Amino acid sequence: MAAGLTLDAGALRAIDRGDRATTLLVARALDRQEVVNVPATALAQVLHNPSRQALLMRFLRRPLTPTVALDRAGASAVGQFLARTGTADVADAHVVACAQQAGQPIVTSDPDDLHRLDPTITLIPC
Repeated sequence: MAAGLTLDAGALRAIDRGDRATTLLVARALDRQEVVNVPATALAQVLHNPSRQALLMRFLRRPLTPTVALDRAGASAVGQFLARTGTADVADAHVVACAQQAGQPIVTSDPDDLHRLDPTITLIPC
């Protein structure tokens, strides 16, 4: 598994509210110069008022926190996850696809739904 992390919407919410454990986990990865991927679909679930979300915006400006777009290849992977599992959450499926592509564990507040999409993925609860 590659170094770094992929964050779901719950992890981004935790950063936004200043959750100490999640912030430390992510800070350690960044201190080690590891990439912390932010799937665009998860970000869309959380980013409602950037002018009032200073902690999240500061985090997103870091050079090692790229936002991963949902492009054609990602959309295909997401669609296949949804069809195979009979689920409908595009954001969760995009998070799993991003983590698989990067070979990273997912920091999540929703381990059951993500394991339904990929029972082999490594999850870090937040």
